[in-house]
Amino acid sequence: MRLPTRQDRRTALPGITGTVRVERRARNLVPRLQPGDIAVLDHLDLDRTTAQQFVDAEVVAVVNASRFVSGRYPALGATILIDAGILLVDGIGPEALSALKDGRNARLHQDGLFDGEDELARGDVLDDDRLTAELGEARSGMISQLESFTHNSTEFLRQEQELFLHDKGAPRLGTRLRDRPVVVVVPGPDHAEELKGIKAYLREQKPVLIAVDRGADALLAAGHAPDVIVLTSPLSTGRESVDVSAKALRAAKDVVLVVDRGSGTTPTDSLERMGVRSLRFETGATTEDAALVLGFLGHASLIVGVGVHTSLDDFLDRQRGGLSSTFLTRLKVGAQLVDARAIPALYSGRVRLWQVLLVLLVGLLAVAAAIAVTPVGQDWIDRAPDAADHLIDRIQGLFS
Repeated sequence: MRLPTRQDRRTALPGITGTVRVERRARNLVPRLQPGDIAVLDHLDLDRTTAQQFVDAEVVAVVNASRFVSGRYPALGATILIDAGILLVDGIGPEALSALKDGRNARLHQDGLFDGEDELARGDVLDDDRLTAELGEARSGMISQLESFTHNSTEFLRQEQELFLHDKGAPRLGTRLRDRPVVVVVPGPDHAEELKGIKAYLREQKPVLIAVDRGADALLAAGHAPDVIVLTSPLSTGRESVDVSAKALRAAKDVVLVVDRGSGTTPTDSLERMGVRSLRFETGATTEDAALVLGFLGHASLIVGVGVHTSLDDFLDRQRGGLSSTFLTRLKVGAQLVDARAIPALYSGRVRLWQVLLVLLVGLLAVAAAIAVTPVGQDWIDRAPDAADHLIDRIQGLFS
């Protein structure tokens, strides 16, 4: 007789389960994430770039001690996560975050985080309806952000005057950019779609491809090898190595490592172990902006931005002084920068030989039709059978 087995009550409990990964700062949390994890952090106004890293890590939920949208400005990170189907809970508080044990299995149900039936933390679920309302209210907070922008930009320009005013401080690339189009690829939610949209432009114009961080692997996935890779320093991300595959790094002719101004030695051990030599770019600008400046200072004929920040919401979403960096970079680059989403409307591609032949054929048919309705044309048509028979007889005579 087979005895009935006792079922684990946890399997019948509602919600989603996963391993809890706890870090206050996103840059320390992202490198540790595995698919199926529940990410727990303290990040006020989650930005789009960090959110995309959570999506790429394939987490099932993100729990925030602070608010994803505080009301200061319409932070874009929560939108990325909700669109990816990731459950969001915020406002659990710093005390609850400190009490959570990293690496434990937990269950997230509605607005609570549980160990079995024991509640570990509770916050507020952020869904589409609440996010829409909070983003609407947050737009009024943009005024105060823009008021502080003037002071921040002035200070940033003072620190970066050699680069932005005197065109000094950027490394000299081995790749020739002068009078060539340049495409800068930045990893983001839309970069794959934008790369697909300029496929004809890439094939026909053969621009210099500058990739920012994981944008190098995005180019490889699309069938293109990066010429230049601009990397964020591991010291800025909390990683032990750069977040780019060895295959992409070896494919590039130039690898540029962006380090904070006055940071001292450059952490290049991981690159040197792969046999990759890097150039040091000391600047307080973001890595994306550094790549755009490299294209401008290299005298590129045109700079096409894939995945770059373009809207006011994008600018406000930048973290750690990125707003000033982005704004001044756009002023620096000026009319040379074109968003990749505009390329399909502006560039129709080169005229191919078969297209010319098709137009020529259509033109000849039109001329023939016009002649056919004239008396001369009718006479030619009447004589055509006799002329064809005569031609056939001559050809047969040649082979007889």
